[in-house]
Amino acid sequence: MQRTEFSQTLQSNMALPANETSMAERSQWVLNAPAPPSTWHNLMASVRNTISSYQKMCSYIRGQPGPKVVLSFLRSIFPILHWGRNYSPTKFRNDLLAGLTIASLCIPQSIGYATLAKLDPEYGLYTSVVPPLIYALMGTSREIAIGPVAVVSLLLSSMIQKLIDPAIDPNGYRKLVFTTTFFAGIFQAAFGLFRLGFLVDFLSHAAIVGFMGGAAIIIGLQQLKGLFGINHFTNKTDIISVMKSVWESVDHPWNPRNFVLGCSFFIFILFTRFLGKRNKKLFWLPAISPLVSVMLSTLIVFLTRADKSGVNIVRHIKGGLNPSSINQIDLNSPHIGALAKIGLVVAAVALTESVAVGRSFASMKGYHLDGNKEMVSLGFMNIIGCFTSCYVATGSFSRTVVNFTAGCETLASNIVMAIVVLISLQCLTKLLYFTPTAILASIILSALPGLIDINEAYKIWKVDKLDFLACVGAFFGVLFASVELGLLVAVGISFTKIIWISIGAGTETLGRLPGTDVFCDAQQYPMAVKIPGVAIIRVKSSLLCFSNANSVRERILKWISREEAKGNIEDNTGSIIQLVILDTSNLVSIDTSGIASLEELHKSLVSSGKHLAIANPRWQVIYKLKATNFVTRIGGRVFLTIGEAIDCKLDF
Repeated sequence: MQRTEFSQTLQSNMALPANETSMAERSQWVLNAPAPPSTWHNLMASVRNTISSYQKMCSYIRGQPGPKVVLSFLRSIFPILHWGRNYSPTKFRNDLLAGLTIASLCIPQSIGYATLAKLDPEYGLYTSVVPPLIYALMGTSREIAIGPVAVVSLLLSSMIQKLIDPAIDPNGYRKLVFTTTFFAGIFQAAFGLFRLGFLVDFLSHAAIVGFMGGAAIIIGLQQLKGLFGINHFTNKTDIISVMKSVWESVDHPWNPRNFVLGCSFFIFILFTRFLGKRNKKLFWLPAISPLVSVMLSTLIVFLTRADKSGVNIVRHIKGGLNPSSINQIDLNSPHIGALAKIGLVVAAVALTESVAVGRSFASMKGYHLDGNKEMVSLGFMNIIGCFTSCYVATGSFSRTVVNFTAGCETLASNIVMAIVVLISLQCLTKLLYFTPTAILASIILSALPGLIDINEAYKIWKVDKLDFLACVGAFFGVLFASVELGLLVAVGISFTKIIWISIGAGTETLGRLPGTDVFCDAQQYPMAVKIPGVAIIRVKSSLLCFSNANSVRERILKWISREEAKGNIEDNTGSIIQLVILDTSNLVSIDTSGIASLEELHKSLVSSGKHLAIANPRWQVIYKLKATNFVTRIGGRVFLTIGEAIDCKLDF
């Protein structure tokens, strides 16, 4: 009965013309709104939303036969069971070509990135076998190529070597790397399972651009050791320490054959990349050029025995299947707290890079990439990987571009790549004995230009100077301090930006656009007409709180004083401004400091013969204003629109 009466009343009110609904009645719509959801209610709603998908799955399972339930459950965990049903020979041909192409790029890059992570070369190859296979089963992106990447490799080496020096205790260092990979996988999976992916967003786009650029330069400087054949080199990653180490090496004997060999093939790789960009049909040329460089340089060193003349070579690379590393996960390490922190940082960076790359190509192909599923798949991929001698793997931008250009159809290209790398581990590692380290350095150097995006940095500068400050802070933090400090600076500047915007919440004066009932910023629209005797002011911030409340109040009072002094229009009856309308349509919430500042504003206006009115308050705002009796103190002048607030001036 109550619902029927309410519906009839609602229909009758909707049937009334607008002019038959009194202004007082519309004001009551604002004042008599039900209480908004409490903080506890919002928290519980968030929890319910987090587990709603699992509840729906459980309810679906209860109504289905056993085999169908198992199949549906497996498909939700392993998307390959879904897209694999429509797999065709044509798709396999495209995936085979793409997989062979990225494998030719992956093998030399993986060896180089392993040395960047201060690990033996075979661990880069191990990381290109198991993680891609796991991701192919659980991932949702069709184009991402999984494996070790330069930035994550640098992060691991720069942070973990502060705990254990890999040159002194390589076994202990390797244990810490695997333990960190375990923590990184745990964090990544947790982000996805509990829908906490928003935490990764604290690394803003501008911060990532600056961080990647700084990391690319640091990685490039680190490769000077291999390119020049320097035996004694610093373990620090800041530019000052690296350049000092290079300068000091001038006094020590070094062999120019390393430099000549490395630069020659570096130029060759860049030339093939230039040809690939000029002719799209030659996309395979820059993809296979690193592998060709390794093969040719290895053959040259073997035939000339240049290793006896001072050319540094890789020497032994352990082959075979990925060995188990479960017993190397050291959860009782005295560094366990530091490893967990490193794992969190590495997990965030790896997720940011992989999800950003995956979403970019998903939008190009016109399908949706589930961010939470991506995080879960990357997490389990790294958890399983750390048990099989792999360090942190993620989506590689350079290899994903090659995979996409080669025409991949599904994640089967990752499976092909992993199989090729596995065959290489079984059969070809002995052939890589004479591979010069200068070639690995040149391969890493050739991949770095893609990490430095000057055009994007310039665009950030043009759009938002504070964002550019975060970009520059991350760049110089990585360059002159350390990788982790660069990230910390970027996040700190981003938080400072948020606080600055909150504290510096400005106000804007509104006027009516001619011929309309629309009120807009008078500075943005100079044609807007100001209402005589009325000051209409809007708060720009979405929150009026302790950080900006006094500033907003002072801005309003100073503006009123300035406007009155400007025209010098006062008579015996008082100021020409009789009514100050505060448009709160932007305010989402207000705290006690904000309410206190409004009360002080009201007292200041009353003392000078003015009145205060509130227009269009949001749900949380009007609820708190009523709870503190502020509405009563201003005489109930709360209105649905600015126009109705202006009409109330006639009552003064």
